[in-house]
Amino acid sequence: MIETGRHTYRFVPTPHLPHGWDAGVLFEEKLGVLLCSDLFHQLGDVESVTSADVLGRWDAAVVPSLTASVARARQALGGFDDARMGAMWRLQSGGRDLLAMPRVALVRAIMLNHWYHHRGQLLVYLRMLNQSVPSVYGPTADENPFAA
Repeated sequence: MIETGRHTYRFVPTPHLPHGWDAGVLFEEKLGVLLCSDLFHQLGDVESVTSADVLGRWDAAVVPSLTASVARARQALGGFDDARMGAMWRLQSGGRDLLAMPRVALVRAIMLNHWYHHRGQLLVYLRMLNQSVPSVYGPTADENPFAA
């Protein structure tokens, strides 16, 4: 704990998280504010998110954006047949391949796996703060679907 008089910060190490092996997050105990590294990369006047309103704000801000993004991805990928999805995608610099893989592998490895990974990070942060975890793959232990 770090006491400043006005604030009490708890450092939560995150070596178990991808992108966080050398990092951690700060949680302000009195106000319930999570200060993760992404917060320090946001520019402009951005309102703080506190532990009391994390899920409500998530639903209001992120879910509509995610829904629109998924719709755009479906539309873009819907025009690809098996042959086009099996064709090689290349990231090049100066005419030299830096990365080459079939389009279907790019979609899976870069797009989908990255999305799952960040969703998993969010769930870990919520658990570390003793918050309920929302259903993302079906009922969670927080919902206890087996309770009578």
